[in-house]
Amino acid sequence: MSLNGSMSLPTWRHPWGIALLGVLSFFSVLSALSFDARAQTSLPSNQAPIKIWVGASAGGTTDTMARAMAQALGQQLSRVVLVENKTGAGGNLAADAVAKSPPDGLTLLMSFTSHAINASLYAQLPFDPVKDFTPITLVSSSPSMLVAHPSLGVGNVAELIDLAKRKPGKLNFAIGGVGSSLHLAGDMFKLKSGVNIANIPYRGTAPAVQDVLAGQVELMFANIGNAQQYIATGKLKALGVTSPKRLSAFPDVPAIAETLVGFESSAWFGLFGPGKLSTELTKRLSEASIHAIQTPEVRRRIESEGATPVGNSPQEFAKFLEVDIARWREVVKFSGAKPE
Repeated sequence: MSLNGSMSLPTWRHPWGIALLGVLSFFSVLSALSFDARAQTSLPSNQAPIKIWVGASAGGTTDTMARAMAQALGQQLSRVVLVENKTGAGGNLAADAVAKSPPDGLTLLMSFTSHAINASLYAQLPFDPVKDFTPITLVSSSPSMLVAHPSLGVGNVAELIDLAKRKPGKLNFAIGGVGSSLHLAGDMFKLKSGVNIANIPYRGTAPAVQDVLAGQVELMFANIGNAQQYIATGKLKALGVTSPKRLSAFPDVPAIAETLVGFESSAWFGLFGPGKLSTELTKRLSEASIHAIQTPEVRRRIESEGATPVGNSPQEFAKFLEVDIARWREVVKFSGAKPE
């Protein structure tokens, strides 16, 4: 009852009260949306560390790339960046952990060529290698080199192809790991040249190199960092590089593509976030990563591994990944390779 004896509506049922509740509800929703937007477009403000997952063992090239990036990236973002190794299944365990992480920029993946190869090497993956990740930047690229024991007596790729066609199945490739980029570089070579060269698998690159040095196996695709000392001393013969063009460090070694048009195979290392990372946060992480790659310390670490620093945009990296997945799909099918 009002003071004058008339019936009055409760405040929340009065027309202006209902309107006020509507306004308050609108601003509550707007505030919540604004909070969500802030959470998605910037790193959390609690100074929690960023973690880079690595799907390879400590001390390897992928791990070295991640640790080189961690310190410089942390300086760019004013935040601690940690590296965690989660080995197994060709990098898939670390990738799966990142794919299932919240898209807040605190969980990243330093991945490598196997990310593209695994898309067709494994019949089933617990994640989509494209949709469940946000490309941030391609950190570096590392072409390999086709080398032979000097006793084979060939001086270039054309001579090797001619010899292999005259002796089908008699020559051998040493491969350091089934399904690796170096293994599939050999199968790409066979696919494009039409030769029959047998694969001799090893558990690791080091024993494979040793058997080629000893002349037990004639050929292999090797990381340039592993091979260059033996090429310099004449213990191995460099037949060709897998980059589209000759490398400035080896101007006298032809690109394999000069003989086999379209041949290209490089190991690469790239930084990803989980899928659905916001455009703004992706841009911030990418720009910070590119600045980190351009620092003298990181460039030196990358080049010491026989790799070339890259640092491209998320859009360029995404396009690169799309092409690389398609390239390896054909080779994996040809090779019949199965995960170990």
